[in-house]
Amino acid sequence: MKLATWNVNSIKARQELVLRWIGEVQPDVLMIQELKGLDFPATEQFQTAGYHIETVPQKTYNGVATLSKEPVTCLHRSLPGFTEDEQARYQESDLDGLRLINIYAPNGNPVDSEKFPYKLKWLHHLYDRLCTLREDNIPFLLTGDFNIMPEDIDCYNPDGWKEDALFRPESRALFRQFCNLGLTDAWRVLHPRESAYTFWDYQGGAFPANKGLRIDHFLLSPSVADRLISCEIDVTPRGWDRPSDHTPVIIHIK
Repeated sequence: MKLATWNVNSIKARQELVLRWIGEVQPDVLMIQELKGLDFPATEQFQTAGYHIETVPQKTYNGVATLSKEPVTCLHRSLPGFTEDEQARYQESDLDGLRLINIYAPNGNPVDSEKFPYKLKWLHHLYDRLCTLREDNIPFLLTGDFNIMPEDIDCYNPDGWKEDALFRPESRALFRQFCNLGLTDAWRVLHPRESAYTFWDYQGGAFPANKGLRIDHFLLSPSVADRLISCEIDVTPRGWDRPSDHTPVIIHIK
């Protein structure tokens, strides 16, 4: 099975790129973040391409969606336990016994505003949800835009990002807590010393200069990690016209 994650930074602006990419790569499942709108455009074209679509949309901001060749059952459209959260950042689905969790975690900047405490609170609720899934021995994968760089190797300039919410010790500590539940970072376990990125800013020629960040991840529960064959970052779409500032991450599992 081939599964992918991609923050498309507006499905309305990027629909043709996404259609092109799924036509070329043919993932069994694609989990999308930052829909930025209530409508999912080109629905018929995606269905003609062979995909079922489940969305958790929000007007103007945020939003996540799961595209799959086989129908999935959407179990949760918000983060369990965080009932007061009104932002569309979480989707949990079942695919033949495999739990698919698609997230768009808060950015958290600026850190001296209410946005950073919200980021940490959201991540703590996510941790609680993952604890429940582990306790219940439910096989799952957690993927999407975490807005966290776990290690120095995941940032082109660690010293310059020390005070950013994506790199603050509190954010990185929570990512380690996820891993300490027994979850496997699919990219890092297969590429232990490689610097590779999933995001490049639009400004300052960041992509040509490879000044990037690795903030889009796949975390796998133990039984799913045992099925992992490969994990790759597909940089090709970042070089297309009018791209997202993120690029897809793809895993293969048995």
